[in-house]
Amino acid sequence: MKTGNPGNKGFMEQALGLARQALSAGEVPVGAVVVLDGEVVGRGRNAMIGNCDPTAHAEVEAIRDAAARLGKWRLDGASIYVTLEPCPMCAGAIMAARIGHVVYGAPDPRKGAVASLYTILSDPRLGNPCKIEAGVLKNESLDLLKSFFAGKR
Repeated sequence: MKTGNPGNKGFMEQALGLARQALSAGEVPVGAVVVLDGEVVGRGRNAMIGNCDPTAHAEVEAIRDAAARLGKWRLDGASIYVTLEPCPMCAGAIMAARIGHVVYGAPDPRKGAVASLYTILSDPRLGNPCKIEAGVLKNESLDLLKSFFAGKR
């Protein structure tokens, strides 16, 4: 899965591709990739409906994939790129995996645990704070979410 180093936008574009796959499968369109040393080592998309699993969020799926590929649960030095601000569960999984850098596209005012509602990943009481970058390809991420929810109303 060598990608060179496409930078934030390139990795986020890969996450958006996974979000589009989720949309095609009838899932909320969220995608995530875990990157270590400039290489995508984990990929995930929302799969709660298809897997009948409430924990099958894109971030958790990407972390599981990375841990399995690397043969270790500690993902020290890794970054995660996700199209939507992580929820509390996903923020906890990111911390448990020791991921130190989080890049996300759209904010989540209803469940966001990075900046919108909670600040789990930057709370020093919970361990080492993550480096956070918000708003990368925000409009593209929001457009996917809007198209999904417009079809539900």
